[in-house]
Amino acid sequence: MIPTSERESKKPLLTRELLGVGVFVGSYMAAAVVRAAYARNVEFLFYIAVMLLLILAVILIHRRVALSQGLLWALAAWGGLHMAGGLVPLPESWPIDGDIRVLYSWWIVPKQAGGAAGGWLKYDQLTHAYGFGVTTWLCWQGLRGALTGYRRAGREVEPTIGLMVITAAAGAGFGALNEIVEFVATRITVTNVGGYENTGWDLVYNAVGALIAVGLIYAFRRRGAVSTTECTEVRG
Repeated sequence: MIPTSERESKKPLLTRELLGVGVFVGSYMAAAVVRAAYARNVEFLFYIAVMLLLILAVILIHRRVALSQGLLWALAAWGGLHMAGGLVPLPESWPIDGDIRVLYSWWIVPKQAGGAAGGWLKYDQLTHAYGFGVTTWLCWQGLRGALTGYRRAGREVEPTIGLMVITAAAGAGFGALNEIVEFVATRITVTNVGGYENTGWDLVYNAVGALIAVGLIYAFRRRGAVSTTECTEVRG
């Protein structure tokens, strides 16, 4: 169940705060669909489908905990940066990483001038840093809103789906931190860490472990709650 204060604070699906953000997001998503379909870019059509699911998730979270206006616009901007990154072409003179001339390949700070390979900062890296910084802000607002609702209702915190998602993300995040440590090791000396595929599988299994853990937390906490209720009824 949702604490009374949370139920009362639920917002309608379309609010004034969401209207401007919705027009902005809808505009660039429509442009992205047209561009990706015209180019037959199956990869980005897949990303667009994922984006639509994430947009729905943000709307539902906003209804539950009332995300700030600043956060809504920050998330919208991240989506725009992501869509532009894979679909906006670059001039021949701009330095890129690889052979595909789109924003995601752009070396914003190249090591050398004149389009030479390599660089210090890429559009892709900057977008990742910005996007997951905003995601951290989203997790904080979601966590704060949920805990505030329980506190006002005078209830113990329950392992809801939302809180379990944040918990799993924290576990997977620490797993990703381990991958950073391994990456730093490869920059220092010869290692047996493995390549990109190994890193990908490590991240997958980090996430699997986190999901198993939250599943157990959810199951045992619910079982404990049922047992407590049964004991109370027997005493009564």
